[in-house]
Amino acid sequence: MDARDVMTREPVTLGPGATLGEAATLMRQEDCGSIPIVEDGRLVGIVTDRDIVIRAVAAGKDPRSTPVSDVMSADPVCIEPGTSLDEAQELMAERQVRRLPVVEDGKLVGILVIGQVARREPDEEQTGETLKEISQPKSGRGSHARG
Repeated sequence: MDARDVMTREPVTLGPGATLGEAATLMRQEDCGSIPIVEDGRLVGIVTDRDIVIRAVAAGKDPRSTPVSDVMSADPVCIEPGTSLDEAQELMAERQVRRLPVVEDGKLVGILVIGQVARREPDEEQTGETLKEISQPKSGRGSHARG
């Protein structure tokens, strides 16, 4: 089984000139935490709810006028449709991401979310390990860190 079998096809997207407010509204409507940023069919970045909060709101930027291109992660880690779920899960753990854009010939064709991998993965222990690795900040600092 590979990414093609479980990915969300034709995910909602925005262009780089869309505002952070538009991105946040779309995230609420779609009940998701990230939006791929696409220009001329090609993936140019991804913006997450965390990007909006940390890189914009906490930095004093106005979400109604700030374009997503100001805070998006450019050149996000991607996979191809034929990537195995094991490979995708390893990459999610390594890069500490819960979502992987699926790109074919430079064009966005889907998005793979950790929950989709978990539902298809017979090894619940491995999926739990991946989630644990994704959730632990590499810096050693997180919501429970003191000082």
